[in-house]
Amino acid sequence: MHIAVYLPLLLPLLGVPAVRRVAERSHPRTATWVLTGTAVVASAASTVSLGLLAFAGATRLSAVPAPVSVLAVVTLGVLVLALSRTGLAHLTALRDAYAQADRHTAAELVVTQDDDCIAYALPGRPGRIVISRGMLTALNAHERRALLAHERTHLACRHHLFLTAAHLAAVLNPLLRPLRSAVAYSVERWADEAAACEVADRRVTAQAVGKAALATRRAPQPQLVALHATAGPVPRRVAALLAAPPSTRLSTVGVVGAVATAVLACSSLSSLEAATDLHESFEVTESAAHPGPHGIG
Repeated sequence: MHIAVYLPLLLPLLGVPAVRRVAERSHPRTATWVLTGTAVVASAASTVSLGLLAFAGATRLSAVPAPVSVLAVVTLGVLVLALSRTGLAHLTALRDAYAQADRHTAAELVVTQDDDCIAYALPGRPGRIVISRGMLTALNAHERRALLAHERTHLACRHHLFLTAAHLAAVLNPLLRPLRSAVAYSVERWADEAAACEVADRRVTAQAVGKAALATRRAPQPQLVALHATAGPVPRRVAALLAAPPSTRLSTVGVVGAVATAVLACSSLSSLEAATDLHESFEVTESAAHPGPHGIG
């Protein structure tokens, strides 16, 4: 089989750092889409490559070494099992989150009477923002507005879907785990920037994020697929809010898109070329096994 079949398995070693580096220079919204898209396509391409290696070895249609084929079969089986378990866990968590949201009142904002400082966005139809009395006490009015705007962005932009997609992609290809953490950071930065725009004060938003993180340091973190404002590297997020707003120039977006497209195209085309090579081998084998009728001279 053509050596291209191995490229999607190894490309994340070079492609992931490149995509992350250029994504950091763009707006978090753009970064989130690019990082998530890269993770999904790259994981699909690597899974296809494993399947091709396993099939080629099992059918002996191509010169794939037996140890490579066996390793591909075992790896593919383990990854599919892990994906099934993780996917089921996420579906269960999302179902529980929706049920929990439905148990609350019809209002978007749910205030609990906990003294612990808790604030998170709970996906649902519609979603809910859950905040404790302790958190409301810890922040002033401007900071509360910024915190609520942050959580509202999580719900409106369905950030839990980006996180789930990146998580499942990393299960299929562990080399994509850096993209999973990058997506987790970028969705928080996306919500931070949206909150800063809504309150028209980057410093107040930074203060809200920092104070909320300090207040929730000892508080129990929400489970399931809840999104909370204190996730990710808070000091880095605060520093970004205290700096100039991220660039939204078309040139920056173009560079990010070009790098991501190059990585994705390389992965996809490599898998396609390997699949084409295997198909041609299959046709040659079929032709040899069932020769056409020959004329009599």
